[in-house]
Amino acid sequence: MMIKTRIIFKTFIYFFLPLYYSTAFSQSTSPLDGSAIEFIKGADIGWLPQMEASGFKFYGDDGLEQDCFQILKEHGINAIRIRTWVNPSDDRQSGHCSKEETVSLALRAKGWDMKIMIDFHYSDSWADPAKQNKPAAWLDHSFPELLADVYDYTYDVMKALVAEGITPEWVQVGNEITNGMLWPEGKSSDNWKQLAQLLNQGYDAVKVASPTSKVIMHVDNGHDKIITKKWFDNAKENKVKYDIIGLSYYPFWSNAKLVEGTWLNDNPDYKLTIDDLGDNMIDLASSYGKDVMIVETGDMDDQPDRTYDMLVAVQQKVKEIPNNKGLGVFYWEPEGARSWSGYGLSAWGQDGKPTRAMDAFLAK
Repeated sequence: MMIKTRIIFKTFIYFFLPLYYSTAFSQSTSPLDGSAIEFIKGADIGWLPQMEASGFKFYGDDGLEQDCFQILKEHGINAIRIRTWVNPSDDRQSGHCSKEETVSLALRAKGWDMKIMIDFHYSDSWADPAKQNKPAAWLDHSFPELLADVYDYTYDVMKALVAEGITPEWVQVGNEITNGMLWPEGKSSDNWKQLAQLLNQGYDAVKVASPTSKVIMHVDNGHDKIITKKWFDNAKENKVKYDIIGLSYYPFWSNAKLVEGTWLNDNPDYKLTIDDLGDNMIDLASSYGKDVMIVETGDMDDQPDRTYDMLVAVQQKVKEIPNNKGLGVFYWEPEGARSWSGYGLSAWGQDGKPTRAMDAFLAK
Protein backbone atom coordinates (compact mmCIF):
# COMPACT_ATOMS: atom_id res chain seq x y z
CA MET A 1 0.00 0.00 0.00
CA MET A 2 2.84 2.41 0.91
CA ILE A 3 4.61 1.68 -2.40
CA LYS A 4 1.47 2.42 -4.40
CA THR A 5 0.95 5.64 -2.44
CA ARG A 6 4.51 6.77 -3.17
CA ILE A 7 4.09 5.97 -6.88
CA ILE A 8 0.87 7.98 -7.03
CA PHE A 9 2.48 10.86 -5.12
CA LYS A 10 5.55 10.92 -7.42
CA THR A 11 3.32 10.78 -10.48
CA PHE A 12 1.46 13.79 -9.17
CA ILE A 13 4.69 15.68 -8.35
CA TYR A 14 6.47 15.01 -11.63
CA PHE A 15 3.56 15.11 -14.07
CA PHE A 16 0.35 16.68 -12.83
CA LEU A 17 1.84 19.40 -10.59
CA PRO A 18 4.00 20.99 -13.32
CA LEU A 19 1.03 20.87 -15.67
CA TYR A 20 -1.12 22.54 -13.04
CA TYR A 21 1.36 25.33 -12.41
CA SER A 22 1.91 25.88 -16.12
CA THR A 23 -1.80 26.37 -16.63
CA ALA A 24 -2.43 28.30 -13.44
CA PHE A 25 0.35 30.81 -13.89
CA SER A 26 -0.49 31.42 -17.52
CA GLN A 27 -3.85 32.74 -16.32
CA SER A 28 -2.77 34.29 -13.02
CA THR A 29 -1.69 37.79 -12.08
CA SER A 30 1.04 36.35 -9.84
CA PRO A 31 4.66 35.62 -10.77
CA LEU A 32 6.28 32.24 -10.19
CA ASP A 33 7.65 33.23 -6.78
CA GLY A 34 4.08 33.35 -5.53
CA SER A 35 4.03 37.08 -4.78
CA ALA A 36 1.09 39.11 -6.03
CA ILE A 37 1.61 41.58 -8.87
CA GLU A 38 0.18 44.89 -7.75
CA PHE A 39 -1.93 46.50 -10.43
CA ILE A 40 -0.97 50.16 -10.60
CA LYS A 41 -3.73 52.69 -10.00
CA GLY A 42 -2.08 56.05 -10.34
CA ALA A 43 -2.68 59.80 -10.37
CA ASP A 44 -0.68 62.65 -11.87
CA ILE A 45 -1.01 65.45 -9.31
CA GLY A 46 1.47 68.15 -10.37
CA TRP A 47 -1.02 70.92 -9.57
CA LEU A 48 -1.52 69.81 -5.97
CA PRO A 49 1.12 72.01 -4.25
CA GLN A 50 -0.16 75.14 -6.02
CA MET A 51 -3.76 74.26 -5.24
CA GLU A 52 -2.89 73.91 -1.56
CA ALA A 53 -0.80 77.11 -1.57
CA SER A 54 -3.73 79.06 -3.04
CA GLY A 55 -6.03 77.86 -0.26
CA PHE A 56 -7.99 75.17 -2.11
CA LYS A 57 -9.50 72.71 0.37
CA PHE A 58 -9.97 68.98 -0.24
CA TYR A 59 -12.82 67.01 1.30
CA GLY A 60 -13.40 63.29 1.55
CA ASP A 61 -16.60 61.47 0.69
CA ASP A 62 -17.82 62.18 4.23
CA GLY A 63 -17.47 65.93 3.70
CA LEU A 64 -14.59 66.31 6.16
CA GLU A 65 -11.46 68.22 5.14
CA GLN A 66 -8.55 65.86 4.46
CA ASP A 67 -5.11 65.73 2.93
CA CYS A 68 -5.55 65.06 -0.79
CA PHE A 69 -3.12 62.14 -0.53
CA GLN A 70 -5.37 60.49 2.03
CA ILE A 71 -8.41 60.90 -0.20
CA LEU A 72 -6.54 59.47 -3.18
CA LYS A 73 -5.31 56.51 -1.16
CA GLU A 74 -8.78 55.78 0.19
CA HIS A 75 -9.93 55.62 -3.44
CA GLY A 76 -7.38 52.97 -4.36
CA ILE A 77 -4.55 55.14 -5.71
CA ASN A 78 -1.18 53.48 -5.06
CA ALA A 79 1.13 55.49 -7.34
CA ILE A 80 1.84 59.15 -8.09
CA ARG A 81 3.14 60.69 -11.33
CA ILE A 82 5.11 63.94 -11.09
CA ARG A 83 6.16 66.14 -14.01
CA THR A 84 9.41 68.07 -13.92
CA TRP A 85 10.34 71.19 -15.90
CA VAL A 86 13.78 72.74 -16.38
CA ASN A 87 13.39 76.43 -15.44
CA PRO A 88 9.64 76.97 -14.94
CA SER A 89 7.86 80.22 -14.16
CA ASP A 90 5.85 80.75 -11.00
CA ASP A 91 2.53 80.69 -12.89
CA ARG A 92 0.25 78.56 -10.73
CA GLN A 93 -1.14 76.50 -13.60
CA SER A 94 1.64 76.46 -16.22
CA GLY A 95 4.67 76.88 -13.98
CA HIS A 96 6.35 75.36 -10.93
CA CYS A 97 7.35 71.64 -11.19
CA SER A 98 11.04 72.51 -10.73
CA LYS A 99 13.58 69.96 -9.53
CA GLU A 100 13.16 71.07 -5.93
CA GLU A 101 9.36 70.95 -6.11
CA THR A 102 9.53 67.55 -7.79
CA VAL A 103 11.65 66.16 -4.95
CA SER A 104 9.35 67.70 -2.34
CA LEU A 105 6.21 66.18 -3.87
CA ALA A 106 7.95 62.82 -4.30
CA LEU A 107 8.84 62.83 -0.61
CA ARG A 108 5.19 63.32 0.26
CA ALA A 109 4.20 60.45 -2.01
CA LYS A 110 6.82 58.24 -0.40
CA GLY A 111 5.46 59.19 3.02
CA TRP A 112 2.08 57.86 1.91
CA ASP A 113 3.76 54.63 0.74
CA MET A 114 2.96 55.29 -2.91
CA LYS A 115 5.04 54.30 -5.91
CA ILE A 116 6.51 57.15 -7.95
CA MET A 117 6.75 57.98 -11.65
CA ILE A 118 8.84 60.96 -12.81
CA ASP A 119 7.82 62.60 -16.08
CA PHE A 120 10.58 64.61 -17.80
CA HIS A 121 9.12 67.15 -20.23
CA TYR A 122 12.50 68.64 -21.25
CA SER A 123 10.90 72.07 -21.40
CA ASP A 124 10.16 75.00 -19.11
CA SER A 125 6.42 74.30 -19.36
CA TRP A 126 3.98 71.92 -21.06
CA ALA A 127 5.36 69.54 -23.69
CA ASP A 128 2.91 67.49 -25.78
CA PRO A 129 2.35 66.49 -29.44
CA ALA A 130 1.51 70.08 -30.40
CA LYS A 131 4.51 71.70 -28.72
CA GLN A 132 7.92 70.48 -27.66
CA ASN A 133 9.68 73.74 -26.88
CA LYS A 134 13.27 73.70 -25.75
CA PRO A 135 14.06 75.23 -22.36
CA ALA A 136 15.11 78.87 -22.71
CA ALA A 137 18.57 78.06 -21.39
CA TRP A 138 19.11 75.52 -24.19
CA LEU A 139 17.75 77.56 -27.11
CA ASP A 140 21.08 78.40 -28.73
CA HIS A 141 22.77 75.08 -28.00
CA SER A 142 24.17 72.90 -30.76
CA PHE A 143 22.97 69.31 -31.09
CA PRO A 144 26.01 67.90 -29.24
CA GLU A 145 25.28 70.38 -26.46
CA LEU A 146 21.63 69.30 -26.37
CA LEU A 147 22.75 65.70 -25.92
CA ALA A 148 24.79 66.78 -22.92
CA ASP A 149 21.90 68.92 -21.63
CA VAL A 150 19.49 65.98 -21.64
CA TYR A 151 21.95 63.72 -19.86
CA ASP A 152 23.07 66.26 -17.27
CA TYR A 153 19.59 67.52 -16.44
CA THR A 154 18.12 64.01 -16.18
CA TYR A 155 21.00 62.81 -14.04
CA ASP A 156 20.80 65.90 -11.79
CA VAL A 157 17.09 65.43 -11.03
CA MET A 158 17.44 61.70 -10.51
CA LYS A 159 20.42 62.12 -8.17
CA ALA A 160 18.47 64.70 -6.16
CA LEU A 161 15.68 62.15 -5.73
CA VAL A 162 18.05 59.33 -4.83
CA ALA A 163 19.82 61.56 -2.31
CA GLU A 164 16.50 61.86 -0.45
CA GLY A 165 16.01 58.10 -0.43
CA ILE A 166 13.56 58.12 -3.35
CA THR A 167 13.88 55.44 -6.02
CA PRO A 168 11.25 56.10 -8.69
CA GLU A 169 9.74 52.90 -10.03
CA TRP A 170 9.32 54.53 -13.45
CA VAL A 171 10.79 57.45 -15.36
CA GLN A 172 9.41 58.95 -18.54
CA VAL A 173 12.08 60.26 -20.90
CA GLY A 174 9.88 62.82 -22.65
CA ASN A 175 6.15 63.52 -22.49
CA GLU A 176 3.80 62.50 -25.31
CA ILE A 177 6.71 62.42 -27.74
CA THR A 178 4.77 61.16 -30.77
CA ASN A 179 6.20 64.11 -32.71
CA GLY A 180 9.53 64.04 -30.92
CA MET A 181 10.97 66.52 -28.43
CA LEU A 182 13.33 69.49 -28.26
CA TRP A 183 12.21 70.82 -31.62
CA PRO A 184 13.54 71.17 -34.25
CA GLU A 185 16.57 68.99 -33.53
CA GLY A 186 14.51 66.15 -32.08
CA LYS A 187 11.42 66.36 -34.28
CA SER A 188 10.38 62.86 -35.31
CA SER A 189 9.16 63.87 -38.78
CA ASP A 190 12.59 65.25 -39.70
CA ASN A 191 15.24 63.94 -37.35
CA TRP A 192 14.46 60.47 -36.01
CA LYS A 193 18.13 59.54 -35.66
CA GLN A 194 18.76 62.64 -33.57
CA LEU A 195 15.60 62.02 -31.52
CA ALA A 196 16.86 58.51 -30.77
CA GLN A 197 20.18 59.88 -29.56
CA LEU A 198 18.44 62.36 -27.26
CA LEU A 199 16.19 59.65 -25.83
CA ASN A 200 19.12 57.32 -25.22
CA GLN A 201 20.96 60.07 -23.37
CA GLY A 202 17.99 60.32 -21.04
CA TYR A 203 17.82 56.55 -20.65
CA ASP A 204 21.51 56.30 -19.81
CA ALA A 205 21.31 59.09 -17.25
CA VAL A 206 18.36 57.41 -15.49
CA LYS A 207 20.12 54.07 -15.32
CA VAL A 208 23.38 55.53 -13.98
CA ALA A 209 21.58 57.48 -11.24
CA SER A 210 18.90 54.90 -10.41
CA PRO A 211 19.62 51.51 -12.04
CA THR A 212 16.36 49.84 -10.96
CA SER A 213 14.05 52.55 -12.34
CA LYS A 214 12.17 51.49 -15.46
CA VAL A 215 12.26 53.90 -18.41
CA ILE A 216 9.03 54.66 -20.26
CA MET A 217 8.55 55.93 -23.81
CA HIS A 218 5.24 57.80 -23.89
CA VAL A 219 3.09 58.59 -26.94
CA ASP A 220 -0.48 59.82 -27.27
CA ASN A 221 -3.51 58.34 -29.06
CA GLY A 222 -3.17 54.95 -27.42
CA HIS A 223 -6.16 53.65 -29.34
CA ASP A 224 -4.59 54.42 -32.75
CA LYS A 225 -2.59 51.44 -33.96
CA ILE A 226 -1.22 53.23 -37.03
CA ILE A 227 0.26 56.13 -35.05
CA THR A 228 1.71 54.07 -32.23
CA LYS A 229 3.08 51.26 -34.38
CA LYS A 230 4.82 53.74 -36.67
CA TRP A 231 6.47 55.39 -33.67
CA PHE A 232 7.69 52.22 -32.01
CA ASP A 233 8.83 50.74 -35.34
CA ASN A 234 10.98 53.84 -35.78
CA ALA A 235 12.21 53.53 -32.21
CA LYS A 236 13.24 49.93 -32.87
CA GLU A 237 14.95 50.80 -36.15
CA ASN A 238 16.88 53.61 -34.46
CA LYS A 239 17.79 51.48 -31.43
CA VAL A 240 15.99 53.53 -28.79
CA LYS A 241 16.48 52.06 -25.32
CA TYR A 242 13.46 51.74 -23.03
CA ASP A 243 11.66 49.30 -20.74
CA ILE A 244 7.94 50.15 -20.91
CA ILE A 245 5.49 51.49 -23.47
CA GLY A 246 3.42 54.36 -22.06
CA LEU A 247 0.21 55.55 -23.70
CA SER A 248 -2.27 58.38 -23.32
CA TYR A 249 -5.96 57.60 -23.81
CA TYR A 250 -8.47 60.45 -23.83
CA PRO A 251 -11.80 59.64 -25.48
CA PHE A 252 -12.74 63.33 -25.33
CA TRP A 253 -9.74 64.48 -27.37
CA SER A 254 -10.12 61.78 -30.00
CA ASN A 255 -12.87 63.76 -31.78
CA ALA A 256 -12.50 67.23 -30.22
CA LYS A 257 -12.53 70.41 -32.30
CA LEU A 258 -11.44 73.94 -31.42
CA VAL A 259 -14.38 76.30 -31.98
CA GLU A 260 -13.87 79.99 -31.25
CA GLY A 261 -11.20 79.24 -28.68
CA THR A 262 -13.14 76.44 -26.95
CA TRP A 263 -12.61 72.72 -27.38
CA LEU A 264 -15.86 70.94 -28.18
CA ASN A 265 -16.70 67.30 -28.74
CA ASP A 266 -20.20 66.22 -29.72
CA ASN A 267 -19.54 62.51 -29.22
CA PRO A 268 -16.71 61.64 -26.80
CA ASP A 269 -18.11 58.18 -25.99
CA TYR A 270 -15.24 55.91 -24.90
CA LYS A 271 -17.09 52.91 -26.35
CA LEU A 272 -16.13 54.11 -29.83
CA THR A 273 -12.44 53.49 -29.16
CA ILE A 274 -12.07 51.23 -26.12
CA ASP A 275 -11.78 48.03 -28.16
CA ASP A 276 -9.20 49.69 -30.41
CA LEU A 277 -7.22 50.57 -27.29
CA GLY A 278 -7.35 47.02 -26.03
CA ASP A 279 -6.34 45.50 -29.36
CA ASN A 280 -3.52 48.01 -29.77
CA MET A 281 -2.06 47.35 -26.32
CA ILE A 282 -2.04 43.62 -26.95
CA ASP A 283 -0.36 44.16 -30.31
CA LEU A 284 2.27 46.51 -28.85
CA ALA A 285 3.14 44.14 -26.01
CA SER A 286 3.48 41.24 -28.45
CA SER A 287 5.32 43.11 -31.22
CA TYR A 288 7.96 44.76 -29.06
CA GLY A 289 8.15 42.46 -26.04
CA LYS A 290 7.47 45.30 -23.60
CA ASP A 291 5.14 45.93 -20.70
CA VAL A 292 2.41 48.49 -21.38
CA MET A 293 0.90 51.15 -19.15
CA ILE A 294 -1.72 53.86 -19.57
CA VAL A 295 0.18 56.81 -18.12
CA GLU A 296 -2.54 59.39 -18.85
CA THR A 297 -6.29 59.17 -19.09
CA GLY A 298 -9.34 61.16 -18.03
CA ASP A 299 -12.83 62.25 -19.06
CA MET A 300 -15.44 64.91 -18.36
CA ASP A 301 -15.77 65.99 -14.74
CA ASP A 302 -19.46 66.86 -15.19
CA GLN A 303 -20.29 63.34 -16.37
CA PRO A 304 -18.80 61.26 -13.53
CA ASP A 305 -20.85 58.15 -14.21
CA ARG A 306 -19.52 57.93 -17.76
CA THR A 307 -15.99 58.62 -16.55
CA TYR A 308 -16.41 55.87 -13.95
CA ASP A 309 -17.46 53.41 -16.64
CA MET A 310 -14.57 54.48 -18.87
CA LEU A 311 -12.01 53.97 -16.10
CA VAL A 312 -13.36 50.54 -15.24
CA ALA A 313 -13.22 49.56 -18.92
CA VAL A 314 -9.67 50.89 -19.39
CA GLN A 315 -8.38 49.02 -16.36
CA GLN A 316 -9.98 45.84 -17.61
CA LYS A 317 -8.39 46.23 -21.05
CA VAL A 318 -4.97 46.68 -19.46
CA LYS A 319 -5.49 43.59 -17.30
CA GLU A 320 -6.40 41.56 -20.40
CA ILE A 321 -2.96 42.05 -21.99
CA PRO A 322 -1.46 38.53 -22.01
CA ASN A 323 1.43 37.42 -19.79
CA ASN A 324 0.84 40.13 -17.18
CA LYS A 325 2.27 42.80 -19.48
CA GLY A 326 -0.42 45.33 -18.60
CA LEU A 327 0.90 47.22 -15.60
CA GLY A 328 -1.69 49.84 -14.70
CA VAL A 329 -3.54 53.10 -15.33
CA PHE A 330 -2.80 56.72 -14.30
CA TYR A 331 -5.46 59.46 -14.21
CA TRP A 332 -4.15 62.86 -15.22
CA GLU A 333 -4.84 65.49 -12.52
CA PRO A 334 -7.92 63.88 -10.96
CA GLU A 335 -7.72 66.43 -8.12
CA GLY A 336 -7.47 69.41 -10.52
CA ALA A 337 -10.99 70.72 -9.95
CA ARG A 338 -12.29 72.95 -12.73
CA SER A 339 -13.07 75.77 -10.28
CA TRP A 340 -9.32 76.11 -9.66
CA SER A 341 -7.72 74.92 -12.90
CA GLY A 342 -10.30 75.54 -15.60
CA TYR A 343 -9.60 71.94 -16.67
CA GLY A 344 -12.72 69.95 -17.53
CA LEU A 345 -11.35 66.41 -17.35
CA SER A 346 -10.62 66.10 -13.64
CA ALA A 347 -12.39 63.68 -11.31
CA TRP A 348 -13.16 66.26 -8.65
CA GLY A 349 -16.28 68.28 -8.01
CA GLN A 350 -16.58 72.01 -7.42
CA ASP A 351 -17.37 71.18 -3.77
CA GLY A 352 -13.80 69.96 -3.25
CA LYS A 353 -14.84 66.30 -3.12
CA PRO A 354 -13.93 63.49 -5.51
CA THR A 355 -16.66 62.51 -7.93
CA ARG A 356 -17.97 58.97 -8.39
CA ALA A 357 -15.37 58.56 -11.14
CA MET A 358 -12.67 57.98 -8.49
CA ASP A 359 -14.58 54.96 -7.18
CA ALA A 360 -13.53 53.17 -10.39
CA PHE A 361 -10.13 52.56 -8.82
CA LEU A 362 -11.86 50.60 -6.05
CA ALA A 363 -13.74 48.39 -8.48
CA LYS A 364 -12.52 44.80 -8.82
